[in-house]
Amino acid sequence: MILKQAIEQLKSGLAGVAEPQEVQAMIRVICEDVFNYDPVDVALRQESELPEFAPQRIAEIIARLRRHEPLQYIVGHARFHGHRFKVSPAVLIPRPETEQLVDMIIDENPGSDLRVLDMGTGSGCIAVSLARALKFAQVDALDVSRDALQVARENAAALKVKVRFFESDMLSPQPAARYDIIVSNPPYICWSERDAMERNVKDYEPGQALFVPDNDPLLFYKAIAPYAADSLERGGRLYLEINQRFGSEVKHLLEENGLDEVRVIEDSYGKVRFATAVKK
Repeated sequence: MILKQAIEQLKSGLAGVAEPQEVQAMIRVICEDVFNYDPVDVALRQESELPEFAPQRIAEIIARLRRHEPLQYIVGHARFHGHRFKVSPAVLIPRPETEQLVDMIIDENPGSDLRVLDMGTGSGCIAVSLARALKFAQVDALDVSRDALQVARENAAALKVKVRFFESDMLSPQPAARYDIIVSNPPYICWSERDAMERNVKDYEPGQALFVPDNDPLLFYKAIAPYAADSLERGGRLYLEINQRFGSEVKHLLEENGLDEVRVIEDSYGKVRFATAVKK
């Protein structure tokens, strides 16, 4: 099989699975991550012979994508903040909106030797990205899932940064320490919103990292806010990703816990996505 035939097989097999533009993006990822052909190679090497495993691998990928399995789980990694992160069904797939949160933290904290805590680290994409970008930062990260922490440790090792990982529940967080920055992208989608979500998310990504009870949508923020109020240094900052439906409620909760300069911020798509606060 040559590259041109593989691309045609992918286009045919994925017709109807996604919009044509998304299919093209999938093919680009598959060519690069499975066959090591970047976009320039794809344009110039259409007649190149692929390895013997190519037909079987392509058929497997098409079958899994037709079952709506996320491509990132199929190839085993995702791009985030300019780097490749390992992902598995134990962790959420990093989102572009979360890159915006990381950029906000980097832009607003130019100092060095900052102490950072990422609560609910998952793949470690936030913690590892901050460890790479902030000057001489000491970064801690916690998660309740042992499997997620293993993925995060592998990402830290692969990207050659030091992050201290802790197995801990955000609802009763450890370690007890002092921080300049606390960041969290906790579960915040109500169970009643699940039916409206894409199958590749609701059927494959870990529910415990996505959903909260309808009768307690601020469950995790109720634990994070007092912990941040206690653990942040004076002038320290809290950064949160939030459900767009509850921006005002999160703002009120942070203010109730004595945090100052509370902001609710839209993402690049114009949706309320983030909340930040400062310890007085």
